[in-house]
Amino acid sequence: MKKHRDILTTIKDLTAAETAEMLKTAADYKAGKMARDFLTIKDFTATEIAGLLDMAVDYKVGGAGNKSLLGRSIGMLFHKPSTRTRVSFEVGIYQLGGQPLNITLEQSQLSRGESFADTARVLSRYLNGIVIRTFEHEIAVIVAAYASVPVINGLTDTHHPCQILADLMTIKEKKGTLKGIKIAYIGDGNNVANSLIEGAAQMDMNLTIASPQGYEPSPDILSTNDSNRITVVRDPRDAATGADVLYTDVWTSMGDKARVEEKITKFAAYQINDELLSYARPDCIVLHCLPAHRGQEITDSVIEGKHSAVFDQAENRLHTQKAVLEMLIK
Repeated sequence: MKKHRDILTTIKDLTAAETAEMLKTAADYKAGKMARDFLTIKDFTATEIAGLLDMAVDYKVGGAGNKSLLGRSIGMLFHKPSTRTRVSFEVGIYQLGGQPLNITLEQSQLSRGESFADTARVLSRYLNGIVIRTFEHEIAVIVAAYASVPVINGLTDTHHPCQILADLMTIKEKKGTLKGIKIAYIGDGNNVANSLIEGAAQMDMNLTIASPQGYEPSPDILSTNDSNRITVVRDPRDAATGADVLYTDVWTSMGDKARVEEKITKFAAYQINDELLSYARPDCIVLHCLPAHRGQEITDSVIEGKHSAVFDQAENRLHTQKAVLEMLIK
């Protein structure tokens, strides 16, 4: 059986010029699309995000909620393993009265060379929406361009917007506000860090990222967000000092297993432990998007300690994604 990575070489192996041409063609095709997509945090305004968070709180307090997806089918086009994203979306779709439909690479014609563009156009004839979890972000962009139904990004190598909505909900839940909150993100400048930059800039929060040299977040994302609110430093203690929120993620993301030993060495000083926690505010909360590699990016004592909001954060994936589904799937 082919590995996931082997199937996706159609994007990965293109030259920069070929990728640019493919994305331009997709953008031209998308110009007439009526439905909205959620591929990055910037696809929603600050006002819309605030409304989504209020809706998510209502779901959390009031239970399953309405049946806004009754009679609707949502495709789950997943190219990566998943626990929280898959289960929270499937449960959320079911609670809203809809039907989640799993579509894997191996069980679809994508495994035999059918293009993402053709696949998106065909799925749009059957489905009312698509959740995609994939590798290159360009794949999600192409699927969204050619699909006539809303497409929601469940994770790409560059962005993880659904995670950030749950993070924002958790912070507001614990702190009562988002504006002016100081977040310290410690570790790899990955997709979570990229989307957190956009979320912090969008919601008037202050974010300091501590990463080793060469492992910073995307320069493009850093350059297009409020530099007065987003800072990158080397020393995690500088980031953690006075922070309201400490946040970390695994040092090695899916598809990056070749650099495990290298990263363990490079990131040894970037662990959220009791010592680093002492630099933050006394009422600081600790977040981790999970799964956690305990003993690497975070210690047992912190993730199980009184400052941890990690499992509330995981639960809030369900509530925020239900709000996104209700907003986009008409």
